[in-house]
Amino acid sequence: MSAAGRMQPRVLIGGAPVLLAVLIGWHWVAALLERSAKPKPAAAIAVDVAAVEQRDMPVYLEGLGTVQAFYTVTATARVDGQIEKVAFREGQEVKKGALLVQIDPRPFQAALGVAIATRDKDQALLANAHRDMDRYALLAPEDLASKQTVDTQRSLIAQLTAQVKGDAAAVDNARTQLDYTSIRSPIDGRTGIRLVDPGNNVHATDTTGIVVVTQLEPISVIFSLPEEQFPQLNDALQRGAVAVTALSRDDTEELDQGSIALIDNQIDQTTGTIRIKATFSNKHRRLWPGQFVNMRALVETRRQALVIPASALQRGPDGLFTYVVQPNSTISMVPLSVGEQRGELVMVEKGLTAGENVVSSNQYRLQPGSLIRANTPAATAHTPPGPWHPPGGAP
Repeated sequence: MSAAGRMQPRVLIGGAPVLLAVLIGWHWVAALLERSAKPKPAAAIAVDVAAVEQRDMPVYLEGLGTVQAFYTVTATARVDGQIEKVAFREGQEVKKGALLVQIDPRPFQAALGVAIATRDKDQALLANAHRDMDRYALLAPEDLASKQTVDTQRSLIAQLTAQVKGDAAAVDNARTQLDYTSIRSPIDGRTGIRLVDPGNNVHATDTTGIVVVTQLEPISVIFSLPEEQFPQLNDALQRGAVAVTALSRDDTEELDQGSIALIDNQIDQTTGTIRIKATFSNKHRRLWPGQFVNMRALVETRRQALVIPASALQRGPDGLFTYVVQPNSTISMVPLSVGEQRGELVMVEKGLTAGENVVSSNQYRLQPGSLIRANTPAATAHTPPGPWHPPGGAP
């Protein structure tokens, strides 16, 4: 056998392991390529889920109001004179008829005395004229008194009678002027800052006044609403009393509760608003004249309305929508028509049914058809109600 013949089996035997390694590598690469070609299942996105619930939802109208005293009186002098006494303390509660200021009464007491004396003198003259008339009446039938004398006496009696009536009016006027020296409170209320000190002279023509008395219980609030809301408020008033709540400017504190007293008799054409007056008992004095408050009027209560958390409400190019959870744990996008928002709850007018589940978190990671993994459902049953806000508006 030649040398070439002896080398051929060795070459074949030596190349077998290499060929086997190539085949194994090829199968391994093919398996990798096959696995990479298969799409990986999408990972479920963790979200919070809330149920669409039914509950009674109040419907409110809101506006900015200004507190006004139920009655405000500026105590002023009605006669000229010097202030002799100030009978109140600043900030004091006073009753109707309570003395506030005493003006020096002596000149007016003297004037009253003169008027009374003049009246008494004229009454005496009138009485004497009546006695003379009685005498003339006895003498006239016997022609002992002329007819002219009798007529003159009758005229004198008429003159003196008129004079006595004038004197009586002068006495009443002098007594009234004397009464004006005692300035009294015409209402129950609270005094403000004293505007004139004792010892000063005051005049009936003064416009500044002496003190302002305001009635704080009850108290009024004037607030405005857009004219578009007038029919809704008017319909509520036709059904009965409309309750209102006064809130602090940041809506965090309830100050008092009352009712609407009236709607103004015309709409302000310059602003397109209607003014409403509400009355509050103000027992705790949390409303003060001049104070700005937020007003909330309850015009309706929607029975068994559909509600979802405000966090489930989304705004897209075509309007408001929410993501609804499907039985296979995917989601679909559902357009919504919504009503009022009350705290963390939004009333749904159209688009959902009771018992459906909506996504209330992580919506930015979702699109229709996304697979989700629900966390513990968001609790909506015990969400405390808060102030009303327009849908999509800032709280």
